[in-house]
Amino acid sequence: MKVGLLIYGSLETVSGGTLYDRRLAASLRERGHEVQVISLPARPYAACLTHNLTFRLPSGLDLLIQDELVHPSLLTANSRPHPYPIISLVHHLRLSEAHPGWRAVERRYLASVDGFIFNSRTTRSTVQAIVGGTHPHLIAYPPTDRFGTPLTEEMIITRAALPGPLRLVFLGNIIPRKGLHTLLEAIASLPAGSVRLDVIGSRTFDRSYARKMEARVGALRLENCVRFLGVLEYLALKKQLEGYHVLGLPSSYEGFGMAYLEGMGFGLPAIATTAGAAGEIITDGITGYLVASGDASQVADRLRTLYADRDRLGSMSLNALHHFSTWPTWEQTADNINAFLADMAGGRG
Repeated sequence: MKVGLLIYGSLETVSGGTLYDRRLAASLRERGHEVQVISLPARPYAACLTHNLTFRLPSGLDLLIQDELVHPSLLTANSRPHPYPIISLVHHLRLSEAHPGWRAVERRYLASVDGFIFNSRTTRSTVQAIVGGTHPHLIAYPPTDRFGTPLTEEMIITRAALPGPLRLVFLGNIIPRKGLHTLLEAIASLPAGSVRLDVIGSRTFDRSYARKMEARVGALRLENCVRFLGVLEYLALKKQLEGYHVLGLPSSYEGFGMAYLEGMGFGLPAIATTAGAAGEIITDGITGYLVASGDASQVADRLRTLYADRDRLGSMSLNALHHFSTWPTWEQTADNINAFLADMAGGRG
């Protein structure tokens, strides 16, 4: 089967959605399919609309997968007759953000495709509320098992019991939606020395916000307990994650939240919010905490509890590890995607 994968930019970009796209392309090739990656330049949203003046769908395919984030570029192309099915791979909807803009553009795009691959039940519900539930679709959770389970239960319990500050990690690109500002405000309200935070993620997606967060650390006098580590390669990231107690990512919205589940593979309870799909992954008070979006006081309260009660931290850490083991592997998910695409393409290839 000849499959096209339409994206913005490069598959080497560091983000959860790009990791999904990259693993999907590799998995389809491993199963004998020819995968053509079609890349459009990533630009500001309004500038991407200009792609509609020139871009046309590629020929010679059996099926085309479109990363849904490319939607502003595809209104004209998708509206024309196409000789193969178009499947939208939906990681995150702009209209789910607090200030999405261009709602009509995204709604029109969603109505233009033939089927969907969703990264969560939450994403499916959001899309079906717009276009109805008649489109063929598959829920295919992202690849969150790249690290396996590197720590034993004994190692996790020993880590939780060690004296000293609560070691917290923020794992995500430094953009407003991920809620780093909320995390910093929470830490600033806690006794000095009770929490240490490492921020792992790219500063380049929103340079202005990243600079503001670095300045905010100074304004809150957190220089001695907050570090910005940037983007880490696989082995360095794996080593770092082995040493933390908790993952803090109080996003204003997540279509899935790969970082939560990846952290659970290291026995890290997650602090997330009730907005978006985090509730599909985290059971409040068992494998992590769900707080109101933007509520720094609630985040601080949960951190205070885990710092003071290391038995609870150990129990929640084991719960997180056990929960991680119940999720399907990426190979199982890739098999399901392969079968869905073959069915959509009419059994070709």
